[in-house]
Amino acid sequence: MVGIQLRGRHMKRLFAVFRKRGPAWNEALPLEGQVEWAAHADFMDGLAAGGFVVLGGPLEGAREALLIVRAADEAEIERRIAADPWSHSGVLTTTRVHPWQLRLGALE
Repeated sequence: MVGIQLRGRHMKRLFAVFRKRGPAWNEALPLEGQVEWAAHADFMDGLAAGGFVVLGGPLEGAREALLIVRAADEAEIERRIAADPWSHSGVLTTTRVHPWQLRLGALE
């Protein structure tokens, strides 16, 4: 996917990122009990504080989480999500990334 060029730089756009429980997910434990929970939470808090993750969280009744992110392209998303401790350990895997157009409401 090619991002929109703005003064020689890629303009950030919104994407929906779906992640699912990976092979290292322990069904006997709650979310906060999973291996490396604190490291994952700190990592995600950092992505949110930096403006990359705009909204995110687990989908109730599903084995997936949804992230709404601001990025130039899918390569940036893959690179940044790959640094998540839960990506390294196999607790979560990314299943889908879709460009998303916000039509109702507003984000800062």
